[in-house]
Amino acid sequence: MRYQTIDPQMFVENRQRLVKLMLPNSLAVVNANDILPTNADGTLRLHPNSDLFYLTGVEQEESILLLYPDADEEKMREILFLRESNPLVARWEGHKLTKEEATRITGIKRIEWLSEFRPLFHRLMCECERVYLNSNEHKRAAIEVETRDARFVRDTQERYPLHEYHRLARLMHRLRMVKSEFELELVRRACAITSAGFLRVCRFVKPGVTETEIEAEFAHEFIRRSGAFAYPPIIASGKNACVLHYIQNDQPCNKGDLLLLDVASSYANYNADLTRTIPVSGRFSRRQRQVYNAVLRVLRVAADAATPGKRYTAWQKEGEAAMEKELVDLGLLKPAQIRKQDPDKPALKKYFMHGTGHPLGLDVHDVGHTTEPIEAGSVLTVEPGIYIPDEGFAVRLENNILVQQSANQNLMADVPIEPEEIEDCMKRRSR
Repeated sequence: MRYQTIDPQMFVENRQRLVKLMLPNSLAVVNANDILPTNADGTLRLHPNSDLFYLTGVEQEESILLLYPDADEEKMREILFLRESNPLVARWEGHKLTKEEATRITGIKRIEWLSEFRPLFHRLMCECERVYLNSNEHKRAAIEVETRDARFVRDTQERYPLHEYHRLARLMHRLRMVKSEFELELVRRACAITSAGFLRVCRFVKPGVTETEIEAEFAHEFIRRSGAFAYPPIIASGKNACVLHYIQNDQPCNKGDLLLLDVASSYANYNADLTRTIPVSGRFSRRQRQVYNAVLRVLRVAADAATPGKRYTAWQKEGEAAMEKELVDLGLLKPAQIRKQDPDKPALKKYFMHGTGHPLGLDVHDVGHTTEPIEAGSVLTVEPGIYIPDEGFAVRLENNILVQQSANQNLMADVPIEPEEIEDCMKRRSR
């Protein structure tokens, strides 16, 4: 592991919380993700299944967690199944977890090899009444490739058609929305690595450097601090910033342009999510600063407005109301346009077309019941933006906040955001 060992109590407590939500005499199964192919005999690096990691801390392929809290025998209540290694696997792929190592990571006492899964699973299925199976229920997921969990669901329901089946995702979404202190420490570490990368880039950017070179600066700082890109970095100069998910990152940064940086690190699979917009030449023009300050004011309003008990839809509307006022003040919208607008197609969407923010955690767009009120202990992004293709630039700013009963905590407080702070950082850039 590139990161420091995580206290196994985090995973023990996560499993305990899940068990409390499960119906009587039920078991749950969570599978690791597949290692996905590329071309020829190539494969991608394994991306851990977030639910499996949340419950165990395991990042190894083909792993299976089985929970049966009401099993008659205590040793059947919590079992982790792992791929067994051999000399050939060790030579070609490297070290695989031993049973002893898996227990130290997870806090699970009973570890078995995968060869034992089928007979043990059949025995427990004959005893239980209800089964929780996992699936990807993120509302924005585009599911075209069948996952290991999906294959397991189909196979299990074919073999055992008379059981009562339930959706594990509903429970996992509820659990993962509110972060424990263990989790918050990992998110803060991801934010700290992100901050270091941003400060490095501020000292590096000047007219003539390319978006590609800037991406490399982030990569250097993230990797040397045991982090990794949380998502494909968006490094968008000039008009490129008006493309919301611009990831080409191969154009030069020209004098007078703004540079939008939507780049953040992960640490131990927990993610930060940062956006800053900086002037390539080191100073904002008058118009750039006007737009920048407008976005910054909306960010502050929205960050304060994300309060426990509020509906996400209400939070979004409050952010849009703040943005609407700013767009009028900037001369981008006229009051008459707002008075005559179609409520389903508000005029501000021409310049601010996305959400105010989203849950953050093991996934960048983390799971959670966003149809339910915001809860204290949630980590959210706050990311307003104004996109003006006709003027050749955009400004987006994004912080990560911990929602609290009192004032929310800005997890990106160490990352410069005031325009004067940005300009001051860039004065110290390398020559």
